Amino acid sequence: MNAGRPRGSVTAWALYDFANSAFTTLIVTFIYATYFTRSIAENETLGTTQWAWAITITALVVAVLSPYLGAIADRYNVRHRLLLLSTIAAIAGSALLYLPGKGQVLLALVIFTLANIAFEVACVFYNAYLPDLAPKDKIGRVSGFGWGLGYIGGLLCLVVALFGFVQTDSPILGFSTEGGAHIRATNLLVAVWYGLFAIPIFLVVPHRKAARVPDVRRVVREANAQLYDTFTEIRSRYKSLLRFLVARLVYNDGLVTLFAFGGVYAVGTFGFNTEEVIIFGIALNVTAGLGAFLFGFIDDRLGGKAAIRLSLFGLIVFGTAGILAPSATWFWVAGLGAGLMVGPNQSASRSLMGRFVPRAKQTEFFGFFAFSGKATSFLGPLLLGQVTLLAHSQRAGMATILAFFLVGLWLLGRVSEKDGISAATQHVAIGR
Repeated sequence: MNAGRPRGSVTAWALYDFANSAFTTLIVTFIYATYFTRSIAENETLGTTQWAWAITITALVVAVLSPYLGAIADRYNVRHRLLLLSTIAAIAGSALLYLPGKGQVLLALVIFTLANIAFEVACVFYNAYLPDLAPKDKIGRVSGFGWGLGYIGGLLCLVVALFGFVQTDSPILGFSTEGGAHIRATNLLVAVWYGLFAIPIFLVVPHRKAARVPDVRRVVREANAQLYDTFTEIRSRYKSLLRFLVARLVYNDGLVTLFAFGGVYAVGTFGFNTEEVIIFGIALNVTAGLGAFLFGFIDDRLGGKAAIRLSLFGLIVFGTAGILAPSATWFWVAGLGAGLMVGPNQSASRSLMGRFVPRAKQTEFFGFFAFSGKATSFLGPLLLGQVTLLAHSQRAGMATILAFFLVGLWLLGRVSEKDGISAATQHVAIGR
């Protein structure tokens, strides 16, 4: 146990995963994304393209902002404040998504993009708490606990949305089914859910006393100087961390593409209808949450690198099975197997990063972690789309995902977990 850590702080921290997963599950993935393409955009094809652009813009902005905001958070000890502000912005954006109706494409996209950026930035500050809260010998299971709880939170909120607002003739709280008001009301549900379960992290989890923040020009100047120092340090002293971030840059592109096109593949190749896709998505979230929780113990026993390698190997095996699946039944088996590996991959990546970060620059380094997850996230979908077009086959397109997992697995082999932990432990903060 970490000295000075209040009782229940790990649970309070993990509840933030439980809270914010409603945003990704309902808005980004299952409900609002579909509603936008079908009911707000001019047509589904154009709407899909517009939605993809919003996701891409989010990724690029987050990739640029994350290290910068992380540097500011660490230099002035304002991680807690920035987490609060970005959380409020994401919650407000979720609620505002109730407003755009049919044809109000630009309004919907602007609100969604700003909310999504706030959500992703908040995750940088949230993840940076992990090394503070988790004992070194339990960081894997703590990360897995949070990730698993997140999947549970997303699923429970989705169930409430489906049966309370979407698949009913009498939506709760009196929302009308005319004009899609009951579908848009699920965004209000996300805002309430996110806000309610995010409260504990601000009341229970300890935070460092903030330093006096100078004027904006000085903040920018000092943040630039700190980022330059950090870039130099990463290249010279944190080689294992750098190699890990490069490996994650690649294999995470595979995950992003899998999330984006798994449902499309199920519909186009195996004839799934909308209800079957949702059920399949729920099942995948269950297995991913279970995998994240169970692999936490493997992570602590064998190390984060070993847990990531096992998850990538499993994703390659089950991914191959899904591409070659002769029927929907076999696709279900392969998909559930892949789901068991997705959660552990994400959780173990976070815990390994937690082992590699020096205490003085936790948020800044997790900013680079966010960068590695966003900087090239457009490459996977782009490659899949081009191969599908050229080969006239969704199976061929989905096979490109395996390349990202294979290359990522090879790059991960060059990472030394022992050296990465040693570098973080020996770090001496550079004062200015």
